[in-house]
Amino acid sequence: MTDSILYSVILLALLGTVAALVLYVVSKKFYVYEDPLIATVEEMLPGANCAGCGSPGCRSFAEKLVGSDDISDLFCPVGGNQVMNLVAGALGKVVKEQDPTVAVIRCQGSCEVRPKTTEYQGPRSCAISALIYSGETDCQFGCLGDGDCVEVCKFDAMYMDETTGLPVVITDKCTSCGMCVEACPRNIIEMRPKHKRDLKIFVGCLNEEKGGIAKKACSVACIGCSKCFDICPKDAITMNNNLAYIDPEFCTLCRKCVDVCPTDSIIETNFPPRKNRNTDPGITIKVEPVKPQNDA
Repeated sequence: MTDSILYSVILLALLGTVAALVLYVVSKKFYVYEDPLIATVEEMLPGANCAGCGSPGCRSFAEKLVGSDDISDLFCPVGGNQVMNLVAGALGKVVKEQDPTVAVIRCQGSCEVRPKTTEYQGPRSCAISALIYSGETDCQFGCLGDGDCVEVCKFDAMYMDETTGLPVVITDKCTSCGMCVEACPRNIIEMRPKHKRDLKIFVGCLNEEKGGIAKKACSVACIGCSKCFDICPKDAITMNNNLAYIDPEFCTLCRKCVDVCPTDSIIETNFPPRKNRNTDPGITIKVEPVKPQNDA
């Protein structure tokens, strides 16, 4: 009995030794070398793992940075230029500084201007609603209002306004990671340049219906009248599918397009109020263009 136990112990010891030798040989044969710079770069990155850089996570992005000869087109939106300059210094490579951007909501169809015509009883998710339902209003292009964008934001930079039913971006907290852009099934969220004092001008509508139909669904819808297109001095506005779009690369923030928009579908943010010199300084007005009258 004692001999059988001893043999069993010896056999198990031999098997364990053989297994350890096999594992050692396999680990050496299939060993994959990892550049220590990858860990160094990963520590420099913010660790948000938001995929705003185009990679699934910071580790993957660090591998791409280390493995690429040219990183001028790679950028971490959360870390910004400061982090990218640190990475470039560690790798001895050159990066291209980029202007900061911020998320904007290209829909202003609140309950007051875009009345509900039906009531949705399904799961409160924009992704699900967009697949099986056109929305609770007659506009099939605007915000669904279920807050998928707010749910995916890791930086608490968005919230749903209970009064308007629309998401609101907290500019100071927005890191431009782009997760809200990916989450929106209606593509109403766009990253636009964050100018000095966060000045922005953009069309707050995506309705591609013809003017009358769009206006019936939402009183501040773009009706494709082309007045903004005609007056823009920098050719920053294009017309496509009955809809105006302002290219931030060419827009000089002159606000001429805002003045001529008949439905107030063009949004301007953080500009000082306009004042009429001939009136009381405390009264602000919106200047409307004077239409020429035909002679009788």
